[in-house]
This record gives sequence, C-alpha cells and structure tokens, in this order.
Amino acid sequence: MAQDVVGSIPTIRPKNASQPQQPAALVNPKVEQSSGIPVYVGCSGWAYPTWKPKFYPPQVSSKKFLEFYSTRLNTVEVNYTFRSLPTPAIIDAWLAQTGPAFRFSFKAPQRITHIKRLKDCSEALSEFAEAIRPVIRAKRIGLVLFQLPPNMKADHNRLTAFLRDAKKLKLRMAFEFRHPSWFDAATYRILERNKAALCVAESDDLETPDITTAPFTCYRLRKSKYSKPRLVALADHLAKQSERGEVFAYFKHEDDPTGALRATTVLRRLQERIA
Repeated sequence: MAQDVVGSIPTIRPKNASQPQQPAALVNPKVEQSSGIPVYVGCSGWAYPTWKPKFYPPQVSSKKFLEFYSTRLNTVEVNYTFRSLPTPAIIDAWLAQTGPAFRFSFKAPQRITHIKRLKDCSEALSEFAEAIRPVIRAKRIGLVLFQLPPNMKADHNRLTAFLRDAKKLKLRMAFEFRHPSWFDAATYRILERNKAALCVAESDDLETPDITTAPFTCYRLRKSKYSKPRLVALADHLAKQSERGEVFAYFKHEDDPTGALRATTVLRRLQERIA
C-alpha cells in the first residue's frame, strides 16, 4: 500500500470498473481575476491511487501524481506537516514537480495546535518555519493553517500571546476554530491586528462565519454534498473575495476523487469568468 506523502494513508481501494472513466479535460491552473489577484483552489492532499481513473489517468504512476495534479489545480494543502516535518529532499521534490504559479499551504504541526494548544510554542514554531523555509524562499508559499481541536474553547489571551511569538516568523497564518465560543468580535479583532485570517470552514456539523480579518482569505470546504449550482456560486464568491486579496480554497481529500473533481469544477468556472 502506498503511503500518502501528505499525511494520509488510503484505506479503500476502488472496485474494478468495466468501463474506466477518463479524467475531464485539463485546465490551465493559473487563475487571476481582473484585479490581478490570484484565486487558488485545490485539495488537502494528492497522493491517492484511488483517484484513478476519474482524476488521475490509469497510466500515471504514483511518483507523477503531484506533477499531474498541478496541471489540474493550482494549490494543495499539505497535511503531512501535521504529524511530521518534511526533509529538504522532500520539499525539493515537491517544488521540482510543480510550476512557479503553484502554491503550497501547510497544516501546522499537532505539537503546536493539539498538544501544546498554542501555549509556549516558540521552539516548535521555529522548527516548523525552518522546515518549510525552502518553499518560502522559492515564493511558492500559500498559507499556514492552524486547525484547533474541537474541544478547545476560546482563550483570547492565549491567542494573543501565540500570535505575538508567531508574528516574528512572518508566516501568512489562517486559524480554523472548531469550537463556537471563538466566533466573537474579540477573536476577530485579535486576528485583524495580526493580519491573520479566520479560516472559513464549512462541514455538515459546523460553519464558520464568513468574516475577513486579513489581506487574504482561506476556505476549507468539507460538506458531504455540493450541487453543481452550489459550486458555481462558490466560484463566483471566491472571485468576489479576490478583490480584497489572494484567495485559497481547499476541498476535502478522500479516498475517492470527489473533492478533486469539485475543485476542478470551481477552477474551471473561475476561468470562464475571465475568458
């Protein structure tokens, strides 16, 4: 079984299909609105053999997954960093397989968000920032996502202290709060003062208020169902948000390629708007 290099291991293999489906026509993954501000759309992972044949063609080897992915989508959220820090060799390989317009976002280590829970994280932050430094130097960085545990209630003092330390590293940060107590004016003010984004996350269980607190925006799209009209509306909304700054949107990574195909639909709609 091939391990997903972004932190997930597929557990379900596709059933044999009598009529293999080929991927949809490729799209140019570079999308800029009339304002000149890019919109980046992708998934939270890419190394899934089970995405064949609907997303990856049958002949594409696992070593070429990221290279092919980058011809369809223009960003990825790397979940690998939640549990492990990538080596320079891994980072170099990711950069070599993707073009200059492609962006890597990273999920902050669980040591920071789930073990230390934003407290006394200076050393862990520095180690993480150093690990992804090659991506920053290459100007290929998207953002860093700090996803907090669902049982972590609002603590504005702790968030303020954490951002005071993290700000020194000059990372573009987005915070996904999964306890409703965080959704208040005090949280938004703290984020705004530090130019950190409120990650607008939606799932079947919880939706984050769509409030802009930074010069860029971050969306995590985790609902089990998205109709075609909903995907079109999402694309139009992302285009509108790009008038304020760069936009990053990530669909859920699963064993089937549904999220990747949804992301492709949204990206194609964005391209149609500017064609």
